[in-house]
Amino acid sequence: MAFDWTFVQDLYNIFLIIVVVVNIAAAITIIFYERRSPQVAAAWILLLVFLPILGFFIYIFFGRRLYGKYKYGKKTKVDEEFERISSAQIERLKTSDLELSEAGKNFEPAVSLFLNQDHAAYSPNNDIEVYIEGEQKFMELENEIIGAKNHIHLEYYIIRDDELGQKVMKLLTKKAKEGVEVRLLFDAAGVRKVRPAFYKDFKDAGGQVRILFPLLVPFISTRINYRNHRKIVVIDGTVGFLGGFNIGMNYLGKGPLGYWRDTHLKIRGSAVAGLQTRFIKDWNFAAGEDAIKDLTSYYPSEISKLAGNTAIQIVSSGPDSENAAIYSGFLSLIGRARKSIYIQTPYFVPDQTMFEALRIACLSGIDVRIEIPNKADHPFVYWATYSYLGDLIRLGAKGYIYNKGFIHSKTAVFDGEVTTIGTANWDIRSFKLNFETNAFIYDSEFGQKMDKIILDELEADCTQITVEQYNDRPLIVRIKEGFCRLISPLL
Repeated sequence: MAFDWTFVQDLYNIFLIIVVVVNIAAAITIIFYERRSPQVAAAWILLLVFLPILGFFIYIFFGRRLYGKYKYGKKTKVDEEFERISSAQIERLKTSDLELSEAGKNFEPAVSLFLNQDHAAYSPNNDIEVYIEGEQKFMELENEIIGAKNHIHLEYYIIRDDELGQKVMKLLTKKAKEGVEVRLLFDAAGVRKVRPAFYKDFKDAGGQVRILFPLLVPFISTRINYRNHRKIVVIDGTVGFLGGFNIGMNYLGKGPLGYWRDTHLKIRGSAVAGLQTRFIKDWNFAAGEDAIKDLTSYYPSEISKLAGNTAIQIVSSGPDSENAAIYSGFLSLIGRARKSIYIQTPYFVPDQTMFEALRIACLSGIDVRIEIPNKADHPFVYWATYSYLGDLIRLGAKGYIYNKGFIHSKTAVFDGEVTTIGTANWDIRSFKLNFETNAFIYDSEFGQKMDKIILDELEADCTQITVEQYNDRPLIVRIKEGFCRLISPLL
């Protein structure tokens, strides 16, 4: 008896109808409910139309917005206090009573913008150290953990159950046994391969662990965007760490990408209060009954007396905030720069506004230099990055490929006066979709130090991409660039 294919055909037709209906519903949601930018909306609709089945699953993983319970809640005492401080500083700026560093004066619009958009207090009395290798950063972190007396707050995007992760966990377990309050906050996607046994001894010792945005299906992330990408440590309210390193052996250069080049800060001074506030807000969102209610012991009064004269603003942005403060700050700093803009980033996928700002800087004769990896940990993002970098090279920018290993540094220096180091990449996801925190440092001495680090590295460890080299790239590279550039608003 011949097989009746009519039944299979009917099932297939029903499946197609369901896919079409679902994609139409998704398109209506994108256009009328989510109110995305025209570029992003158009990209999603094209994907749903031309790749209806694959496009739908990509939308499920990458495209959904945050609503309802995913939005951060009402104001706390911490929010109110920082709003009071920032409001007072705004008024003092208007009357020129707020004493800014020379770099702060030259980039005063950015200072004012961060005060208005993120209530980011201007902190003039800090001492900072910068680390560009994992061994340096984790040695300093270990020393500070060992010396902790009151509390240890860690917030990381990724922690791995490997030699380094286990070492850090043992140190924290020991401190918890000593009676130190220890809290660990991680993003669910970043610890999806870590099993509960990894935390057991730590929790038994009194340590607390919370996961932001838990996964609906264990070990599988159905939401690629809207991740907590921050890497913050605060110890005793007086020492803070912020930057690009997560916790794992690959961040020591012992992973598939080889040598790992990143940038991280250690901060002493009143700017640590900004990191503390960011941690407490994130912790309280995830902690429920174990939210921090009494803030007294987490903001020591002696923090303002610590030696240092480096001015910093700690700025955060994400889907929980109405303003994309870090993105806006980058635009302000680009527009204010007069001599140089040096950028290190693993992913360079600017939107049209950001690209236009950099285009104008290039055409204005500003020395724009952008350093990216020579290895692709995310291929689609890499080829989109190469495409945008190529366009700027044609306009006069200088593009460099880092050859020593993988560069993960999120660093930019403007005119050798203002430096930003933190967790935000130069891509749409970091600017508008993920939870990020950056330090903006108004200090010419530090800015010139970072300029030298970057320029020395460009000469010793990088290959410059010339206009001729870019124009001669193979056809397959052009095809990859074209496709990835088309979907760049989704990356």
